[in-house]
Amino acid sequence: MHPRYDTRIFVKECGSLADQGYDVHLVVADGIGDEIKNGIKIHDIGKQTGRIGRILFAPKKVYKMALSIKADIYHFHDPELLRIGKKLVRKGFKVVYDVHEDVPRQILNKAYIPSVFRKKLSSIVEQYENSSASKFSGIVTATPFIKDRFMRLNANVITAQNFPILAEFNSNEHSEKENAVCYIGSISKVRGILNMVGAMHKSRGTKLLLGGRFETMELRESALTTKGWDNVVELGFLNRDEVSSTLAKSIAGLVVLEPTISYLDSIPVKMFEYMAAGIPIIASDFSYWRTLLSGVNCALFVDPLNQGEISLAIKKLAENKEMASEMGKVGRKAIEEVFNWNREKEKLNNLYAILLHE
Repeated sequence: MHPRYDTRIFVKECGSLADQGYDVHLVVADGIGDEIKNGIKIHDIGKQTGRIGRILFAPKKVYKMALSIKADIYHFHDPELLRIGKKLVRKGFKVVYDVHEDVPRQILNKAYIPSVFRKKLSSIVEQYENSSASKFSGIVTATPFIKDRFMRLNANVITAQNFPILAEFNSNEHSEKENAVCYIGSISKVRGILNMVGAMHKSRGTKLLLGGRFETMELRESALTTKGWDNVVELGFLNRDEVSSTLAKSIAGLVVLEPTISYLDSIPVKMFEYMAAGIPIIASDFSYWRTLLSGVNCALFVDPLNQGEISLAIKKLAENKEMASEMGKVGRKAIEEVFNWNREKEKLNNLYAILLHE
């Protein structure tokens, strides 16, 4: 389900392993074709139609392709591939499961799953994921919270957090700023789109630069009819260069996720990308996020369900550019010293070294 140039999979993990001298192959399902990019061999099994096609048919093709590669380690990222991972284990291969999200908790908020089925499906998925995890050679998790869940299931569990690659982001300290804030990422109700748009109605004179794809067309229609949309600049999906350019124009970045169970202990990539770009954050007031950024004065925390609070935070930074600039510098410094991929990739390298010498 991930795009071939996914930031975590292709850029960070495949790139870091290739830099270590590994022969890295990436299996994708987008119909664009095979290629070699940055020394990584990309194998395309063809684009699958809809969620049913992805779940029922793609895994068989992925399995066939995986066997043809004859790898020393197989590393997969999609819960749909759990059964394929188990088949590879039964054939005697070393298999790593990369857990990006707390999937059982995430299911409880999936708009495309009828609400009456979510709780039962969440329980089934958790049981299956737990029983599978114990069979794999290693587990890589995206957050410490997810790691805690898997520690009792597998002896080789590490956390490789989705912190930025510093070289991808300029500090933008001297960039020409527009009177605009930004949001870049997947666009959904639980990620706060309607409250962001509503807040813009009360933030006259300031624009929202909106980058990403809407989860559903119905949600986009709701956003279009929400007061405040006149102050939104819809940019669509952005490549890495366009992300950097948008951040450089912005005075702050929004990450006002709703307080769902799957987000309260999450570590949003975009939050740290805003920091890497040297702009302050307007963030949901979650206790874990406050703890994570303790001592780093780079964020204004707001009630993500309160459009008035979001609007006041936007106004505060828009009217105090010097304060916004100082907060941005503090965030950038924290990325340089603590929250960066260079520190995380060493954990991944160490895991591979252990598995190859077992």
